[in-house]
Amino acid sequence: MLYFAYGSNMNWPQMQRRCPSARFITMARLKDYKLGFPLKSKSRGCGAAGALPELGETVWGVVYEIDEREIETLDRAEDYVAGGERNNYRREESLVYPGRDGEKPLAVSLYFPEVQADPPLPSAAYKRLIIDGAKFWRLPEEYLRGLEGIKVAP
Repeated sequence: MLYFAYGSNMNWPQMQRRCPSARFITMARLKDYKLGFPLKSKSRGCGAAGALPELGETVWGVVYEIDEREIETLDRAEDYVAGGERNNYRREESLVYPGRDGEKPLAVSLYFPEVQADPPLPSAAYKRLIIDGAKFWRLPEEYLRGLEGIKVAP
C-alpha cells in the first residue's frame, strides 16, 4: 500500500516503530489542502495535524510503501477503526503529486481529520516531530518556514 504521511509520521524513527516495513518512495504534494490542527489527539492529548480543504494551498509530505499486514497498526496509531463511530481520522484514497514539480499523480491512502470544535494547540514536542520529519526528507524551505511558525500550547 502507498501511504502519504504529512504529520508526525513523516518522522522516520516514529514511522519505523509503527510500520517496520515502511519504505520511502518520494516526497509529494497534496493539492488544494492546507495543514491545520483540527482535532485533539487521543494518545498525545494535544492538537493533531490534519489536511483541510483549501483551494490553492498545498500540504507537503512523504509517500511510503507499507506492507498490507501493518495497516491495522497504522490505523490504531491514527485513532481510526473501520466502521467506527468515534474516529479521529478517516482513511481514504486520494491523489498526490510526486516531487517538486511532478504532474503525474500517485494514488495513495491517507488520513483526513474528523474536525472537532475548539481543539487544543499542538504541543512543542509534536510540532518538533513534524518539523524533524520535514527536514529529514528535505521538504521545500518555504514549507519548512511555515511549519516553524506553527503556534504551540504553552
